[in-house]
Amino acid sequence: MNFRRILLLFLVLLLPLASTSCDSLKATKPIMPVREYEKMIAGRLDADYIGTSNCLKACHYHDRVNEDFEASTMGAQLSPQSAMPVVDCESCHGPGSLAVEGITPELVAEAAKEGKQVACKYETLIDFKTLPAGAMSLICLKCHSANATFNLHNWSISSHALNEVSCSDCHQVHKGPDLIVSPRETAKMCYRCHEEVKAEFTLPSRHPVREGKLFCSDCHDPHGSMAAKNLRKETVKETCAQCHAEKEGPFLFEHAEVTENCLNCHNSHGSPNNHLLVVRMPVLCLQCHMGHDAVTEQNKVHYYSRCTDCHQTIHGTDIPAAAGKTGRFTR
Repeated sequence: MNFRRILLLFLVLLLPLASTSCDSLKATKPIMPVREYEKMIAGRLDADYIGTSNCLKACHYHDRVNEDFEASTMGAQLSPQSAMPVVDCESCHGPGSLAVEGITPELVAEAAKEGKQVACKYETLIDFKTLPAGAMSLICLKCHSANATFNLHNWSISSHALNEVSCSDCHQVHKGPDLIVSPRETAKMCYRCHEEVKAEFTLPSRHPVREGKLFCSDCHDPHGSMAAKNLRKETVKETCAQCHAEKEGPFLFEHAEVTENCLNCHNSHGSPNNHLLVVRMPVLCLQCHMGHDAVTEQNKVHYYSRCTDCHQTIHGTDIPAAAGKTGRFTR
């Protein structure tokens, strides 16, 4: 009896510890404390902010980059009439007084005579090449917070953020006037990491992404979502129903597997089988409908035809089958 009491007491004391350890395993944590990331993006503490005009006045090495930036949506915020927070070179690169220290107009003029330009001291600015992805994204999130940019409120839980993909891997700040990636550019950009998906879009049966009729961002939100695989809708079926509304239902006679998840039968990106099927018919149907799996003289025809030759409304129907039979998904 005493042994049982001791064992029971031990379990009671151990249970809170076990639940606490499980909670800690489930919690998402940054690779390093956010405070350490903030130190990386603060820049040199012994440097001062001098403004973009003073940077360019001392060093003309970045004139072309500055022209591209001024033409961008972010550069437009520099205008006093924009009533937006000031965004300039130092907003991302850190204070620049040390970068142009010692660069005089005379030095710039002397270099110009030789057809050269004087470059600033890059090592005194924030080194983007060595920053971890989390710190790189924090530079953007200083302005593009969840309150200001609503499609970023799921970024921290997105598969991209968790796999160390930063904003600058997709968005090039100095690229041109429009910093938003156009839908036609998304496929080529996504393929850099998702090579297996690129291969699937070369299969005989596929969604028309290569033809430019459908884009990755039509189904997936690159900034994250509450659904799996960064889907724009809560479920796979809701995502597919954006285009295939006729197959959504509800139907009076529903096909259970189809109602549950489209991926039970279809590969969303591409397949060697017709209609994006994961396995060709009739093998696909026989995985569940085992009554026809025995090869006999009576049912061997099932192995030489498609099930949908008879069951055309396989996704569901409101019409009962012939001869008073319910369901059957026939016209």
